Order: sequence, then C-alpha cells, then structure tokens
Amino acid sequence: MQKNEEFIAKLNALKVKFQNMEKELSNGFSDQQEFMKLSKEYSDLKDIIVLVDEYLTCVDNMEQSEALLNDPEMKELAAEEFYDLKAKLPEIETKLKIALLPKDEADEKNVILEIRAGTGGDEAAIFAGNLFDMYMGYASFKKWKVEVMDSNPSEAGGYKEIIAKISGNKVFADLKYESGVHRVQRVPETESQGRIHTSAASVVVMPEAGEIDVKINPSDLRIDTYRASGAGGQHVNKTDSAVRITHLPTNTVVQCQDERSQIQNRERCFEMLYAKLYDFERQQIENSIKSERKSKIGTGDRSERIRTYNYPQSRVSDHRINLTLYKIDEIMMGPGLEEIIDALRTEDQLDKLNNL
Repeated sequence: MQKNEEFIAKLNALKVKFQNMEKELSNGFSDQQEFMKLSKEYSDLKDIIVLVDEYLTCVDNMEQSEALLNDPEMKELAAEEFYDLKAKLPEIETKLKIALLPKDEADEKNVILEIRAGTGGDEAAIFAGNLFDMYMGYASFKKWKVEVMDSNPSEAGGYKEIIAKISGNKVFADLKYESGVHRVQRVPETESQGRIHTSAASVVVMPEAGEIDVKINPSDLRIDTYRASGAGGQHVNKTDSAVRITHLPTNTVVQCQDERSQIQNRERCFEMLYAKLYDFERQQIENSIKSERKSKIGTGDRSERIRTYNYPQSRVSDHRINLTLYKIDEIMMGPGLEEIIDALRTEDQLDKLNNL
C-alpha cells in the first residue's frame, strides 16, 4: 500500500503537540487567562486526537496485514483483514480531515437573530411569527436562552419584524446556515376559495460581538431618543425611552424600544450594532473568498431563497442541497430543524474539503 507520508508526519506532529499541552497543563499556570486559552485548545484537540489514533492504527494494521499476504498459512486471513481495513480507511480519513478543517472563530458565539416579513402582506407577518416560534422551539431543544430585543407585531398576528438574542453552546455554529429568504406555500385562514398563497420572510443570523471584536469611534455615532409606541403601558408613552443609533460611516441603523428604560434600550442597541458591524466585516471577507471559489452552501447572500415550507404537502425543501423532508409539523415545532442543519453542516464540510 502507498502511504501519504507527509500527512502521517503532520498527524504525528499533532500528537506530540497534544502531549506537550498535557504536560504544560499539569504544571499549572500563574496567568489564568493563558490557562483558560490552553485548556480550550487542549479540549478541542482531544476529540481530533481520537480520530488521529484511529487513522494511524488502521494504517499500521493494513501494513502488517499486507506483509502477511505472501505467507501461505496467513494469506487468507491477512487478505480478509487487509481489504476490510482498506474499505474502512477512506471513511476514517474523511472524518479526520473534516475535524482538521480550520474552525470558524464565530462558531462559539451567541447570535442576534432578525426575522422580517417579506412579500405576502399579513400572511408574511404570520409566517415570520411561525419562523420565530420554530427557532424558539429549536432553542428550547438545544437548551439555549432566547431574549427578544426588539419587535414590531402585526395586527393580523406574527411580526413585521422581530429581533432576538440567542445564547448558549455554539449557537452560531448551528444557526449560521439559516440566513436567507424563507418561503411558505399554504392556504391562509382568510382565504375563502381555498387557494394556496405564497409568502416570504427573511432571516438574518449574526454572531454576537463586542468591543473586543469591533472598534467603534464614538464620533461616528448619532444617538437619538424618542417616545416608544406600542406595548408597555403608560410609561413608554410618557418618556423618551426608545433609542436609535446610527453608525454614520456604514449608515447602519439600530433601534430598540422594547425595554422600559432608556439605559436598557441603549444597551440593547449597542449589542445589535456591534453584531451588525462584526457581521459586515465577516461578509466582506466571505465575499472575497467566494469570488475565488463558488460555495454550495451560502451563508452570505441574504437575498438568496434558501427554503420552502409547503403546508398542503407537509413538505420542507432546502434548495441549497436539494433536501426535501415530509415532516413540516416536526420542523416547525423546532426539534425537526436539527436534521436540516446537520445535512447543511455536512455538505458545507465536504464542500470545504473538496476546495482544499
């Protein structure tokens, strides 16, 4: 058999690095930040080393079996083991290479989720509400926390716009594939003729960011306060509690009126602004990469129609990977979304492997 000597040398070097990290951690650290950083790197590498050992063991066993193919007494047994391992090796190698792919630094972050009703009038707003409920259900399934930051409810139900913060373990890693235009096909409750209508809502998922991720010059900001409207009782109508912040260089505008105090609304606004500017920088980088290679899984083009929810057929189709599932109720409840996200992640990883 032919071995990829360069690849194996890199894997052995990775094992040495892992062993050295173990020694460093056992010696203790005076700098707690440095200790936390190394601990996380060690934890991330631990699962990869399991795959490295599995791959190297498979290669070694194949070599030993191949050496016995010329032994008359061991030939039959050796051949059976050799070809079993040969069939198994590509799967282990693919898993290992996926694990070794460069990590997206934002995968660990919480997200700011924005859902806006698109074409379709009241039905689009109702659908935007359905999508928010779906993400709420998925967040509950994943044991994440959801906080509504700003919302504009529709009189017919649902939302013209809703913005929420979702916090938990690797939220962006899962939800980053959800950005784009979601389309629904169904018979609205107000439709007397039973005709199927098509409506749409847009979803934007941005990694949460802060001062460490984005630098903002205070002179680049215009901050306005005004009286809040809508829900909240008399208090919101009597004080200038609502806040709008404009980042002048990028003309990025955020606003919040859902909290009772101006200070709270201001904090929410800055959370949204940091996320938007961080996301803008990431999009610039992503677009430059995409100009060099065409990625199958789009996480950047927010105008891209990514998914259709067809209620009469109980069908959900993700157009990026030609995936169709006939379990719309389970998906709209939240937990069923996991199957779609897993498929998108797998396709994205394989696409990156092919472009290495």
